[in-house]
Amino acid sequence: MALRIEDYGLLGDTQTAALVGRDGSIDWLCLPRFDSPACFASLLGDEHAGFWRLAPASASGGASAASGDGLCTRRRYRGDTLILETEWETPDGAVRLIDFMPPRGEAADAVRIVEGVSGRVPMHMEMRLRFDYGRIVPWMRRREGEHNAIAGPDAAWLRTPVELEGHNLTTYADFTVSAGDRVPFVLTYQPSHLPRPKAVEAEQALTDAETFWSEWMRSYDYDGRWDAAVRRSLITLKALTYAPTGGIVAAATTSLPELLGGSRNWDYRFCWLRDATFTLQALLGTGFVAEAKQWREWLLRAVAGDPADLQIMYAIDGTRRLTEFTVDWLSGYEGSAPVRVGNAASDQFQLDTWGEVLDGLHLGRRAGIEADDDAWDVQRALLDFLEGHWSDPDNGLWEIRGDPRHFVHSKVLAWTGVHRAVQAVEHYGLDGPVDKWKELRERIHADVCEHGYDADRGTFTQYYGSRGLDASLLLIPETGFLPWNDPRVVGTVDEVQRDLYRDGFMLRYDTETDGGVDGLSGGEGAFLACTFWLADALHAIGRTKQATDLFERLLGLRNDLGLLSEEYDTAAGRQIGNTPQAYSHVGLVNTARRLSGTRPSWQPASPSVPSPEGET
Repeated sequence: MALRIEDYGLLGDTQTAALVGRDGSIDWLCLPRFDSPACFASLLGDEHAGFWRLAPASASGGASAASGDGLCTRRRYRGDTLILETEWETPDGAVRLIDFMPPRGEAADAVRIVEGVSGRVPMHMEMRLRFDYGRIVPWMRRREGEHNAIAGPDAAWLRTPVELEGHNLTTYADFTVSAGDRVPFVLTYQPSHLPRPKAVEAEQALTDAETFWSEWMRSYDYDGRWDAAVRRSLITLKALTYAPTGGIVAAATTSLPELLGGSRNWDYRFCWLRDATFTLQALLGTGFVAEAKQWREWLLRAVAGDPADLQIMYAIDGTRRLTEFTVDWLSGYEGSAPVRVGNAASDQFQLDTWGEVLDGLHLGRRAGIEADDDAWDVQRALLDFLEGHWSDPDNGLWEIRGDPRHFVHSKVLAWTGVHRAVQAVEHYGLDGPVDKWKELRERIHADVCEHGYDADRGTFTQYYGSRGLDASLLLIPETGFLPWNDPRVVGTVDEVQRDLYRDGFMLRYDTETDGGVDGLSGGEGAFLACTFWLADALHAIGRTKQATDLFERLLGLRNDLGLLSEEYDTAAGRQIGNTPQAYSHVGLVNTARRLSGTRPSWQPASPSVPSPEGET
């Protein structure tokens, strides 16, 4: 059985990612890209789906550590890097496992170095390589110093100075390390039709990885509180970035459940357009302008084409077809089935996406990121679509699989897109029918205030005519739709907190409201990004101590490596949902910046309550 989600650490080379547990087992790795089929998939099944374990051996020579449960004594990342150091103290001595993925060269490499710290520690290595999410058992060939696995389009090589043995379609190695010994293991992937790649030298690869992360962190520019948490979240966001295109995946995994044993299991290894503004805020606000430019350029490429064909998400290279299917031979994390690959929500109509894109591109303009005329032409085409479709019902921010509704957040984001167009003309000298856009902006505003606001309760609602609420309502003033001190905003913050705040954290919405608006059975955990939104809202309406206390509580949910998943199960006291979740780490960075009162050089100081970057 897989470990708890918080027991996993992240490895990555900014093209793919691996999850390695406190027991020294890599239980998730997709090669060669984030969205490729996994070659280690025991995270979503059992050991037959593939894993790679390195740990102290038991007295009987097995694969579990001498501590009894196999879990390490301690672990940490080496400074501001993604180099993971896992340590065990055993009756025989102490040993350290150094795990990392070096910057991508000719091929993808995962490197593991066993370092003796004290005494003499027997070690056991066990690898069960299975392509296509555990379904395909490769043909294994042994050569001196390496094992080669091949099946169809996939090939991999395991190289080490330790003698390797094969048994029951699994590769083993038993060896002993003394203080000062360093024993490397290098797994290299290459498409099977290409020549055997040149072997990387483990120690040089370690130096290269450390240099890469150290040089990347030179752009870091943040001097507020919670510096260590902000640093680690930004490193995590970089690790979730697909370097060739600049796209940022929502998470490194698929199908980790939103409720243990439930069916709300989705594939998050894609790029969501709605993440653009929040991600740009986090990157630009902490000095990472190059990454922000890359993300903005990815965004422009992805949305190019007929505005009517705009999708809410794309693959990391901009691919649009993300056909969803179930991997029925995997039992799911702790029995949470089905396991899904692809995402059918990519075909949904979600009105807010047009506004999110225009908002993100506006933020780039404010920050001084240059754009060519073609970029503005794309935005004008998006505006033309908004003009004709803002009044249509949609599937909303949360990708409901029930009937389309007139979601308030979607309408507000439609307003935001038009508002950004007006600002582009009035403040940045771009051309466009500003009078027409102003009239449209006012029409949408009036419609939302008339149909999306419940005057009796003093709150905006989830959708027109609904009695339910939605955490996304906390974002209304972030766009400038209404000021933070408007009684309708304060009332909405109060009502949303009263209705959706459970056991110290926020739900996205009540899954039982109106008979289950999302068309799905079962519930879910507290949504971490929404809880960061609540902290932002409380701060903005003047309740800074309450906001700070909530933020500190969120920081306490991080695992020992500073990682957050999508949600939190307050009853079980566990992280749930896909991990590590970009939206959660973006929320951490942005809330830390706001509570600290820091701002990027391009954002003017405000004489009043701190306001989000997109407001002016």
